[in-house]
Amino acid sequence: MTQTSITPTTTAAATTRRGRWIADWRPEDTEFWEETGAPIARRNLLWSVFAEHLGFSVWLIWSVSSAFLAAQGFAFTPEQLFFLVAIPNLVGSLIRIPYTLAVGKFGGRNWTMISASMLLVPTLLFAYAVTNPATPYWAFCLIAATAGLGGGNFASSMANINFFYPARLKGSALGLNAAGGNLGVSIIQFLLPVIVGGAGIFGLVKASAGGIHLERAAFVYAGLAVCAVLAAFLFMDNLEGAKTDTRSQLAVVRHRHTWVMSFLYIGTFGSFIGYSAAMPLLIKLNFWRQPVPQVPGIGINFAFYAFLGALVGSLARPLGGYLADRVGGAKVTVAAFAGMVLGTLGIVWTLGQLTSFPPPPSADALQAIAADPGSFTYPAAVQNAVDANSSWFPVFLGIFMFIFFCTGIGNGSTYKMIPAIFRKDATRDTAEGTPERELALIEGNKLSSAAVGIIGAVGAIGGFLIPISFNSPWVTDPLASTKAAFWAFTAFYVVCGTVAWAVYLRKRSADTGYVGV
Repeated sequence: MTQTSITPTTTAAATTRRGRWIADWRPEDTEFWEETGAPIARRNLLWSVFAEHLGFSVWLIWSVSSAFLAAQGFAFTPEQLFFLVAIPNLVGSLIRIPYTLAVGKFGGRNWTMISASMLLVPTLLFAYAVTNPATPYWAFCLIAATAGLGGGNFASSMANINFFYPARLKGSALGLNAAGGNLGVSIIQFLLPVIVGGAGIFGLVKASAGGIHLERAAFVYAGLAVCAVLAAFLFMDNLEGAKTDTRSQLAVVRHRHTWVMSFLYIGTFGSFIGYSAAMPLLIKLNFWRQPVPQVPGIGINFAFYAFLGALVGSLARPLGGYLADRVGGAKVTVAAFAGMVLGTLGIVWTLGQLTSFPPPPSADALQAIAADPGSFTYPAAVQNAVDANSSWFPVFLGIFMFIFFCTGIGNGSTYKMIPAIFRKDATRDTAEGTPERELALIEGNKLSSAAVGIIGAVGAIGGFLIPISFNSPWVTDPLASTKAAFWAFTAFYVVCGTVAWAVYLRKRSADTGYVGV
């Protein structure tokens, strides 16, 4: 292997390679960027997206597989299942900070190889657990926690790509990078039911007649993780300019806007990942009934629709970055929160139209149904509730898609704001064209990349809190629990939108240096 060495002149230079480290990187130099930098940046972005995409898929593998555990022979309660899908989000949020710092320590290419190889841990453990009927719930919780390793990939990938692109393109580049990763949520929720034999694709592919085999999905993603390691080794680069010590990176925690943006990111990305994790179970518990796997289910099959929210939110993310590049990230972020308020109010109204299901059969009754499924018929109250709720499902789904769209827009715009804030700091106290300005911009770029990890870590905690909010009251009164949760989400989005407006748009803000970022 060779290293990329770019001669620090005023024009673009030819490159030589030793060790795949780029010694000089000047994306703000227009001539260098157009002749040399852009192709390298695009190549690194492409393979970064691939590795990050797999990380998201592994991170959210439990969001949809949990709904199939009963068919695999595991009798877990709804509370246990919601907690199971929440655990990876908590771990994924906590490890984002060390993953971000690892880019400056080891290099973006090197850390992509390491982090992709670590995806073998949750996938292979998952494959073992679901094929062993004796696996206890606590073991499932531990294995689900290792899936959080995939959540860390996002932070390191975003921190790395942030170094490759000039300020004028950061919103779009980071939006594309994040969207490619976020799509991993939608892809796993779409393909896993098909891979494991649990459902077809809208009649185009039939469900397996041989039952559910969750381990198949784990083996597929373990193989793809190996591919990601090889791709990073062959096609990605490290940047010398991105290397920094941990202490200087952590200085970003003293910047108050790190915490303001973290709070806003809980509202955007935390909502995206939290709703993505909870949506399969929300659909199953409110619109579907199947007491035992041996009896055909009635209502809305979550497997056909659970992936749509993550798909919409992922595709909207680069649009949010694009709009932020042109009109300002703060304006787009405030508009996104306004849309989320309207969306959650719409969900509350729709939930008010649904009919509560009667209590589920007792354990003894379920055993009797499984022993003689041919004699089972759904009680009239259950059938009527399913029919009534199914008629409202298109409204529920449509409003939820609007919420996901707004989360994607907000995700893209907030990540445009982060480098803009630190660039403001760099330009405020230095004169244009001076060496001090150049050094300040380099340091600001390093700090913004560190901030990306911290903000991403705090924001991802929302992915843990949202499923938990649907947790304990489900057994007694699911609809009341869900409506209460969405009322709380609505109030939180109002606060988020107000904070974004007061700090980054209000002209009388005491911190006017950041108005309009």
